[in-house]
Amino acid sequence: MIAGAAEGIGAAFSRALAGYGFNLILVDKNYSSLNLLAEELDGKKSTKIISVQLDLSEENAINICREKMTDHECGLLIYIPAFSAVGRFTKYTSIEIDQFLVLNVRTPIHLIHSYLQMRRPGKRTGVILMSSLAGMVGPALAAPYAATKAFSLLLSESLFYEMKDSKVDILACCAGPTSTPTYWKSKPRNQSKLIEVMDPADVAAAALKKLGRTPVCIPGWKNRLIYYFLTRISVKTAGHIVSKSMLEMYPDL
Repeated sequence: MIAGAAEGIGAAFSRALAGYGFNLILVDKNYSSLNLLAEELDGKKSTKIISVQLDLSEENAINICREKMTDHECGLLIYIPAFSAVGRFTKYTSIEIDQFLVLNVRTPIHLIHSYLQMRRPGKRTGVILMSSLAGMVGPALAAPYAATKAFSLLLSESLFYEMKDSKVDILACCAGPTSTPTYWKSKPRNQSKLIEVMDPADVAAAALKKLGRTPVCIPGWKNRLIYYFLTRISVKTAGHIVSKSMLEMYPDL
């Protein structure tokens, strides 16, 4: 099951797994993009595609996903969607704060909890949860997003060690800037040359390669290099560097 499958990184995971011959349950609220992707992948290497139009922030979304995963003996869960609005913390509305919490925290933790409870003992299964470099070193203009992505990172790390003897592979994919509709919609400007805007296909490929080997994956050598550097200086200095970059990218906020 790929939650948030219709565009960007979710669509890249869908194409990659269809190429390997996996049967897929594609979940997204974007009906037109979801149907286009399903038509593209249907029949590829005998792949069976099941499309589920669903807003993952809705109260009953977890139950609907659980039923689909149970009916089709799902062996891998990938959770992509996130509310990722860029802005100053005091300018967010209470509705937006709730969107961060619901889509980035409540839905994935309940969905993963349900998935791990329903799995068959002895059968190898896996979970990939999209985190972010922002969840590793919190920048300005992304406070609630960074906080919720830190949650995803620590949840994945904890479960990796808790479940490693149960044939369950858990991975947090900590992507940097990625060329998705959501990223470009935020209208970033004055982007540093150090920042690598990755292709979603490369992000998905990196995560699939690392699944089962490590609890955390940082796609892109530039992103890994930047993270290595930031972890070797003081927290205050690292925060200043990443926040300065964000403020330059979004000077009008």
